Amino acid sequence: MECETKERADAGSLREAKCACAAPGKEKENLTDGAKHPLLKVDNLRVTYGLSGGFFGTGGKKFNAVDGVCFDITKGEIVGLVGESGSGKTTTGRAIIRLAPISGGRIFYDGTQISSLSEKAFKPYRKKIQMIFQDPFNSLNPRMSVFDIISEPLDIHFAGMKTPQKRDRVAELLETVGLEADHMRRFPHEFSGGQRQRIGIARALAVEPELVICDEPVSALDVSVQAQIINLLQDLRAKFNLTLLFIAHDIAVVEYISDRMLVMTNARIVERGAASEVCQHPKDEYTKKLIAAVPRF
Repeated sequence: MECETKERADAGSLREAKCACAAPGKEKENLTDGAKHPLLKVDNLRVTYGLSGGFFGTGGKKFNAVDGVCFDITKGEIVGLVGESGSGKTTTGRAIIRLAPISGGRIFYDGTQISSLSEKAFKPYRKKIQMIFQDPFNSLNPRMSVFDIISEPLDIHFAGMKTPQKRDRVAELLETVGLEADHMRRFPHEFSGGQRQRIGIARALAVEPELVICDEPVSALDVSVQAQIINLLQDLRAKFNLTLLFIAHDIAVVEYISDRMLVMTNARIVERGAASEVCQHPKDEYTKKLIAAVPRF
């Protein structure tokens, strides 16, 4: 496949990330200003699902997918949310953008409570908050061209934009994420996994969001490609002053990219702090287990 050429890279930087939790003294520049009010504030968030049970499937039992989660993110910051599958981290991210139902608690965006807004009132915040999904193949409609995929958010949020303007915008976005402008004529199956994730990132950036929720954006990719996508996200944060909530199960990857880290298990956050501090001096036993599971090279 000719589109594979951009995906061959040295995996050394990711190997360094995998070992980072075991390497004392690693420092990371903190680009945040603690005096600023948070761009995003999550206060006692709860997401509860009913479980079927009993002879007629109506046992009335409930499952707490997210149970009293609290955190905030300052503008320009990357906060990592790490935990194993089923910990509630993905549900937390999806609840922020209303892809999962909120059962309780409050979510504030730039000082405004958005968790209680009607769908119509929330629409402007869908432009401000975008999401990058885990599986770059299933998150892209195989029947749509790359142009249609990336321009779809423009049709929703910039309805008056003419086709030539959209074409220019899509070309700009593709080049921004390391692809070529003429790739807009192709379809998802013509690209490698890493390139499809770049298309997903371009789609998220189309409407110039302020906050991007990255839901396991590298877990479905090869190790060599993971490093490229992580470095791309860091570059985009610097270029566009983006704020990122980076969700992953790999604590070494989260430590590598994040300013601060939240460790989540059993629907609750059990540890938080500067990413390097959490990895070098973990306090919770669950965090210690995550660090112990990091491969050594």
